[in-house]
Amino acid sequence: CRAGRLWWVFGGVCLSYRLVGAEIMASKLQRLTKKAPDGWDEVFPNLEMFENRMKDAVNESHEGKRKHESTWPIHRIHWEKSRYIYDLFYKKKEISRELYEFLVREKVVDGNLIAKWKKPGYEFLCSLAAINKGSTNFGTTTICRVPLKLRSGKIGPSVLTGCISCASCDKGAPIWWNSKVPGGEEGGAGSKRSAEEDAEDEEIERRAKALRGE
Repeated sequence: CRAGRLWWVFGGVCLSYRLVGAEIMASKLQRLTKKAPDGWDEVFPNLEMFENRMKDAVNESHEGKRKHESTWPIHRIHWEKSRYIYDLFYKKKEISRELYEFLVREKVVDGNLIAKWKKPGYEFLCSLAAINKGSTNFGTTTICRVPLKLRSGKIGPSVLTGCISCASCDKGAPIWWNSKVPGGEEGGAGSKRSAEEDAEDEEIERRAKALRGE
């Protein structure tokens, strides 16, 4: 945290939200209204809702949480906002290319993350941080990229993103820390988890249950 800001990393890019006021993006959305293409009025209420949720997540107390847990909701909201626009443009065909490109250009949504979703195997990628090998101690992608059926032991979220699985073959992906693993799977034999993940697994699972209210 520097100069009243909360910093976190998405795929190696350092982003920040002000803790005092926390109105940067909300005011930016208002400013964009004046130059936005047709269709803006239809998406603006939901974009504003996502930004209000982001402000709440940023301002939420970090007391009793591990280093990365406070950023888990931020990763999820960031994903959901970009996915909302992705679905409207690519799946439902309900917004114009002009509006879509405007939102990417103005960084209202994450164009780099959306670009990954269009590639096989990355359709539900939770965050660019999950595939940034520089983000992990072992120079690998995060555990959420490994399909559930290939995991052994307890199933827990990525320490970095809070995502349990964003593998394309897993139903309901991305499966977040406060989601239920489909079928209550415990994973199958096949892959070895890193020493860091094994060491923190039990504590993360306990905290994930607490966050889910279990």
